[in-house]
Amino acid sequence: MSTLDQAALKGVVEKVLAELGKTTAAAAPAAAAPAAAKKDCGCSCNGTGVGSEGVFGCVDKAAEAADHAFHQLKALGVEGRSRAIEIVKGLCAANKEAWGKFELEETKIGRLDHKIGKLDIMNRVPGVEWLRPDAMSGDFGITLEEFAPYGVVGAILPVTHSVPTLTGNVINMVAAGNSVLFNPHPGGAKSAAMAVREYNRAIKRELGIENLICTIEEPSIESFNQICSNEQVSIMAITGGPAVVQAAMKSGKRSICAGPGNPVVVIDETADLANAARAIIEGGAFDNNLLCIGEKVVFVVASVYGQFLKEMEKAGAGRLNSGQLEQLTKAAFTYKEDDGGCSHPAVNRDLIGADAAVLANHAGASVPAGCELLFAETDADHPFVQEEQMMPMMPIVSVPDFETGVELAKQAEHGYRHSAIIHSTNVAHMTHMGREMDTTLFVKNGACVTGLGLGGEGYLSYSIATTTGEGITTPKTFTRIRRCVMVENLRIV
Repeated sequence: MSTLDQAALKGVVEKVLAELGKTTAAAAPAAAAPAAAKKDCGCSCNGTGVGSEGVFGCVDKAAEAADHAFHQLKALGVEGRSRAIEIVKGLCAANKEAWGKFELEETKIGRLDHKIGKLDIMNRVPGVEWLRPDAMSGDFGITLEEFAPYGVVGAILPVTHSVPTLTGNVINMVAAGNSVLFNPHPGGAKSAAMAVREYNRAIKRELGIENLICTIEEPSIESFNQICSNEQVSIMAITGGPAVVQAAMKSGKRSICAGPGNPVVVIDETADLANAARAIIEGGAFDNNLLCIGEKVVFVVASVYGQFLKEMEKAGAGRLNSGQLEQLTKAAFTYKEDDGGCSHPAVNRDLIGADAAVLANHAGASVPAGCELLFAETDADHPFVQEEQMMPMMPIVSVPDFETGVELAKQAEHGYRHSAIIHSTNVAHMTHMGREMDTTLFVKNGACVTGLGLGGEGYLSYSIATTTGEGITTPKTFTRIRRCVMVENLRIV
């Protein structure tokens, strides 16, 4: 693909803006009316939520700006999209240390080296190269199917990976030809706004497009609902828990939803136990287990259970005894009455993404410096097994045989169909578990991150649409297919 001269890109934008200016001037009497000048947007800003560099206090104004940017991007074609993505990837790589530190200070969860690491791999997120058209040719002519943008994408960000998810989504969505309006988690809103401002400054400077990426400065449930109902938002992309996923799916718009998970691991008697231990620590300890694909619970066949526990210690994980586990459990979970009157555990948010040493302190234990992951023997009903706890503490359950391990793993995964991992050299076991779990990601003999192309083959995305079935998102995920048919012509064979 040839590179379009930047002066030419700016020229196209200026031409489009000039044409828009003529249209606006022609409609000047209506536009000048006071009522139109101050639209009642229905939110707390009372029509004053003017934004700059993509950061807005008002959903309506943000959506309007994003829609305008979409049309500017459309005028630049695929070359303009490609250049915008290059800008985003370059800025992310150049600012990874500063942005990683900023996000850790704001959210206070996870690890700095892994915050930086998540920003250092954006070159693995696919771009415009994924949008090759499909062509069909035969006696009756030719048919071409192409991937067209929706317009403005309304996207929800998690607090666990605010800037990484935002950046990965921008790459996918802009590659598809869309603009984006984010409603970040309030706990990561400042990080999101910081990145949005930097991206928009550079995109405006080099391409002349303003507000290609928009975000709400003080996000809330109210702003989320307004994005869902805004007419200029064409499609929703959700990374969050069950409540926000359900709300988006009721919006009437197509919704691409990355829902909850509780990734499970099964280890059978044929596994390389030392490799399994290293892989579980690598994945389960990454960013203190904030990854949605991160190993959360391990089921081990009884005949190799004791040896596996020894391998975990050899690999550097810290072992808790039963008393320490009980003490940590009391700190990590609280119990509340649900609507049915039954008591169930709720994760202590203060310990989500905390360091292993912090968890050990709550358990009344001590671990060596550099210990990344704790582990303990539990039964299958333990809260650390059943809840997506997002802490570097691995519950390990002994099972009498492989089939039982898969059955209990399926129960603990709760039908989310998110991620599952097996350590085995038995192909029949791999096949059985893959079919039974029916998860979006299924990893064999590796850490969870290999499922996203990090140590395994494939590509990266921080949005994995498990609930709605699109899987690991790509630019194609955020497009609609358009078909163009030429009858009895253009086929030259």
